Amino acid sequence: EFQILIATSLVLFFVGVKDDIIGTAPVKKLFAHVVVGLILILMGHIKITGLHGVFGIEQIPDWGSIFLSLFTYIVVVNAMNLIDGVDGLAAGVGFLATVFFGTWFVFANEYTLASLSFALSGSLLGFLVFNFSPAKIFMGDSGSLIIGMFIYVLSAELIEYPADRLDAFWVNVSNPVFAIAALIYPLTDTLRVFIIRAVKGQSPFSADRNHLHHRLIDCGYSHAKTVVVIYLFTIITVGVSLLSYYINTSLSLLTVMACSGLFILWVVIAHKVKSKKVEE
Repeated sequence: EFQILIATSLVLFFVGVKDDIIGTAPVKKLFAHVVVGLILILMGHIKITGLHGVFGIEQIPDWGSIFLSLFTYIVVVNAMNLIDGVDGLAAGVGFLATVFFGTWFVFANEYTLASLSFALSGSLLGFLVFNFSPAKIFMGDSGSLIIGMFIYVLSAELIEYPADRLDAFWVNVSNPVFAIAALIYPLTDTLRVFIIRAVKGQSPFSADRNHLHHRLIDCGYSHAKTVVVIYLFTIITVGVSLLSYYINTSLSLLTVMACSGLFILWVVIAHKVKSKKVEE
């Protein structure tokens, strides 16, 4: 698996470098993502084989597993890329996600994946020291794409981790819900932005200022305050995901989605109030 990760990392690195220097057409980037995703799924066998109790669904057909895994990979990688618009946001969210994943793997006695998680979180923390507002360095696509790929790998391995190797607490906590909660902000923001662009008839990969972090900045928040709010949102949502120990998987996922909806509602209302004050 690590040989596969090194190979795919190199591919994404050069795709990102080209995009950072001279730009790359969205279609070509999507093609590269499909190739990398299929390498991970078909050659590395890093894939999601089922929904593990979400909405009562356990296993899915192999073709469905490949499609779901490829879709998840493309969404996660692009989500991490799209939130890299505010100082310290992508690095901070990636740091939190990998810390949560690493902690989970430690409790699962899976020390190889825990080491990979904490290696990435340590790298991101060192980077975040210089990337936090006011940023002195920036990751660019070459960084965000690789981070997104590793986060997909860790989340897929977490979701597929055998239940019989978990202790009494974690075996009752939904793996998919925990993984979604750890990545709640990039997934929420990307889904919202893509829906808005689709409604407007725009390309889902076109640049704009409809992101939630841009809305917070427009409300008068500094870069530092914006990312701290999003960090807290992520931490709270991960805490909410642990309620799956007490309630069923579907209900716990709906609870996490409700937290996401309330956060979006708060940002949208705050932005409208601020816009009205500016007009007056």
